Amino acid sequence: MSELTRAEVEKVAALARLGLTGEEIEKLQGDLNLILEQWSRLAEVDTSAVPASAQTIVQELPLRDDAPIPSLPVDRALQNAPARAGDYVRVQAILSEEADG
Repeated sequence: MSELTRAEVEKVAALARLGLTGEEIEKLQGDLNLILEQWSRLAEVDTSAVPASAQTIVQELPLRDDAPIPSLPVDRALQNAPARAGDYVRVQAILSEEADG
């Protein structure tokens, strides 16, 4: 495996919109090369006896019971709203037709 060059690290940093100093680029270059070295070692591991799986950890997803339950009444849901307009919370407008400039 070849190591990343400084130019390649600078390109990655530019793509990620990172403004790095020369010292930070050198550190990042070392860190990225170490990560790539670890991945290359993992690529050498024989996984032919390991069954394929979509998940590496077992996940249990909570199932919805699909039983409808009553929600809060509107008056109770809006009791702490700073301002109301009927059954809605009233907020100050933040958009306008005029262009800022």
